[in-house]
Amino acid sequence: MRPLFDGHLDLAWNAVSWDRDQSLPLDRLNEIDRAMTDHPARGRATTSLPELERGHVAVCQATLLARSRPQSRRLEGQSRCSLDFCNQETAAANARGQLYYYELLERKGLLRAIRTSTELESHWRSWRPGAAPGYILAMEGADPIVDIDHARAWWDLGLRSVNLVHYGRNRYAVGTGDDGPLTPDGQALLREFETLGMILDATHLSDTSFFQALERFGGAVLASHNNCRALVDDPRQFSDRQIALLVERKAVIGVAFDAWMMAPGWIRGETAREVVSIEAAADHIDHICQCAGNHDHAAIGSDLDGGFGTEQTPVGLDRISDLQKLDAILSRRGYSSAAIDAVFHGNWLRFFAVALPRG
Repeated sequence: MRPLFDGHLDLAWNAVSWDRDQSLPLDRLNEIDRAMTDHPARGRATTSLPELERGHVAVCQATLLARSRPQSRRLEGQSRCSLDFCNQETAAANARGQLYYYELLERKGLLRAIRTSTELESHWRSWRPGAAPGYILAMEGADPIVDIDHARAWWDLGLRSVNLVHYGRNRYAVGTGDDGPLTPDGQALLREFETLGMILDATHLSDTSFFQALERFGGAVLASHNNCRALVDDPRQFSDRQIALLVERKAVIGVAFDAWMMAPGWIRGETAREVVSIEAAADHIDHICQCAGNHDHAAIGSDLDGGFGTEQTPVGLDRISDLQKLDAILSRRGYSSAAIDAVFHGNWLRFFAVALPRG
């Protein structure tokens, strides 16, 4: 089995909002989870810390996810798995709770924080199968950054990568499901990110916000979990033009394993997962490689248990350790062992070796 670097996992959100004990073996976690019926993904989780170890996930980007969207807050009787709060301050407090969860896992030796390229190199050299994964702290949607100066406080806490927006509109930009420009505060936040050395995650940016962000931001850019519009025609995916711009910026794009991003015409809650297999992930990897002209920019950003479970994963992917199946799939498609290593971990390692502070 090859070591894996997963570019996007919502581990703390699953613990803090879904009330899942991530330290449990996956089958036991799902056994407990089935007792709750507030969401279709209950009892269908794919990810836990022992499962990461089983799948040889050596490093990941682990997120903080909390949105300021008072209009979307849950009502009585709706799912308890909330990520929407009444204002930015409350979202920030929830995100701090998620960070505290990661810190507690560190205290127990279940995770290892990575803030610098030196720490990444050290962790990678010392990691062995069965060892605790390292994590780089990321933020999905910048709502917990309550003002421009607040970005420095988050940086000091270890935050290294940020999406400006998740779904819809926030104070900084326009995201999935809508389109529009960066706000003045969004432009100011990008300037602060460049000063700090914060990495911009282009995932979830609407087209207009995406092109403005790449034009105005001179720092390191990645796409933690994004697929290809040429294969699944939806604004959530990257067009070939967007992929080309990211390649010019030396970005890495992590392919996501949410079935609706892999199967054209997927309707949440209606389409059966049998319409798409794990092979589709290789189609998106192939397309990124074809756009780039090499295999230096495609990687894995699984987004597993990012608000969905096996009801919305491709056939063949029932647990995160099934990502290892990509080894044989890519090999059958003619990828060399070195190219498969690049997709599994090498491209992310190269990117973060440069993008993280040396420390």
